[in-house]
Amino acid sequence: MYKWNCSLAVGLLAGALLAAPAMADLERVSAPEAAEVYFISPEDGATLSGPVTVRMGLKGMGVAPAGADLPDTGHHHLLVNMPLEDVDLDAPLPFTDHTRHFGGGQTEGSLELEPGEYRLQLLFMDYRHVSFDPPLVSDVITVTVE
Repeated sequence: MYKWNCSLAVGLLAGALLAAPAMADLERVSAPEAAEVYFISPEDGATLSGPVTVRMGLKGMGVAPAGADLPDTGHHHLLVNMPLEDVDLDAPLPFTDHTRHFGGGQTEGSLELEPGEYRLQLLFMDYRHVSFDPPLVSDVITVTVE
């Protein structure tokens, strides 16, 4: 069983490495013209206690889980203290503390944040975790966690 699991893991890793160059060349698509992503909560300037609940809104498109290639849909991502200009919009968004994924199609999430000030921005991306062109982003909000 152990040898089979190792072989499977090596095979999956090799496949991922071979696909990596193709992933870097993903073509970005346009979102519908009237599409808009926004924060329902928290409000800009809010002072909050943790955990922080983020509610994400969307107009003009639908929310679907990552991997679901459906017309005019995508899923939410949250940039935490990460300026949009630091994001490679031509590649799938990595999973980090600064880039939170809601790939299950969630429109609400809970964040454990240390006390401090945070700049938050929503980035709505397609089923591949790739940005629309132009990017579909919310306004940046600032919140303070006590």
